[in-house]
Amino acid sequence: MAGGGPLGRRFGWLWGAYAVSTAGTWLAFDAFALIAVLVLDAGPTQVSLLAAAGPAVGAVVSVPLGPWVEGRRERPVMIAADLLRCVALLSVPVAFALGRLSFGQLLLVSVAVAAADITFNAAAGAFLKELVPGRDLLVANGRFEATNWTASMVGPPLGGAAIGLFGPVTTVVADAVSYLLSALGIRAIGGDDKRPGRPVSTGIRPQADDLLDGWRFILADPGLRPLFFNTVLNNALIMAASPPLLVLMVDRLRFEPWQYALAFAVPCTGGLLGSRLAPGLVTRFGRHRVMLTTGVLRACWSIGLAFVGPGTAGLVLVMAVEFGLIACCGVFNPVFATYRLERTPADRVTRTLAAWSATNKATTAAVTALWGLLASTTGPRTAIALAGGLLLATPLLLPRREHAPVTGSDPAPLPLKADGG
Repeated sequence: MAGGGPLGRRFGWLWGAYAVSTAGTWLAFDAFALIAVLVLDAGPTQVSLLAAAGPAVGAVVSVPLGPWVEGRRERPVMIAADLLRCVALLSVPVAFALGRLSFGQLLLVSVAVAAADITFNAAAGAFLKELVPGRDLLVANGRFEATNWTASMVGPPLGGAAIGLFGPVTTVVADAVSYLLSALGIRAIGGDDKRPGRPVSTGIRPQADDLLDGWRFILADPGLRPLFFNTVLNNALIMAASPPLLVLMVDRLRFEPWQYALAFAVPCTGGLLGSRLAPGLVTRFGRHRVMLTTGVLRACWSIGLAFVGPGTAGLVLVMAVEFGLIACCGVFNPVFATYRLERTPADRVTRTLAAWSATNKATTAAVTALWGLLASTTGPRTAIALAGGLLLATPLLLPRREHAPVTGSDPAPLPLKADGG
């Protein structure tokens, strides 16, 4: 894998913008859930609803935005998404200060942020493919992944301490400011952006064919289709266990918020390590073998969270399980993200990423809501165990064969009955 050196000034600004917004996001780790529990006295069902409803509705709202974004330059779209997230998040501390904060407002803000997230990520993926040569994509994605895990390692403990010192909405303010700084960083990238290579239907409302094109491409592609089902289901089951685990640790086992945050921050060193190792592992063992091996391994850890107990031993168990899970994800994620970009023609990147992200958020939301009901009926520990058990089956959806990257704007014609991967 070539391209380990500097990737240029414009990439540096993009990386910096990503770093500051990611730092804000992890500083506000589970901020809405903690506000719901500590300020609004929410229970497991409401916490799961908050985790599920916002991303689900946001995914639906974002569906027409993929083809809409594809007909426009990416950077203005990214800046607008950042500013929308900033304004939406700032409404929470304002309402809290006025004594008017409600569970409904948290849901609405969650919807706006989720829709903006999907739109931003779709535009950013297309912009990255234009900005960075193909040989350097894995290096670039590895840097983003390392940044994400570094922020996730430092942010939650600092956020927990900030909440304890300055109040429950402190980290939401910091997250909002981070999006403003990200917008300024993206604006500073400068240069001439390419004009959209594939204009879509004119007007504000895209045609039905445009809305479905991302899913059609994914499902017809023998390389992306199995990864699509695997990653969507894997992410949904991992995230669905988070609200029951929060309730189990903070409410039932009486861990402090800072301890809960620490339990997920320390293991993020595994993600940082994995993301740094990914390019070398691909060079030595090949992309497909690395993606398949880490894809299997990342499904084997979560069931251990069902056995968490009180005190230091319980905290150490959560850290050990999360370290193993996150280390595997740290390798898998940049390799998978690079393969997805290489496999997708340039004129389909935005709508493909938007469809992928919308499906991921909607599925995660639905499964999270279902797990909230399950936790209320059977208890948090049973819900966590069931999610971990089902995760063990997700490697069956991984592709068994290597598929070459796609080059050019349009893919080669696919057979009517695509290979199952």
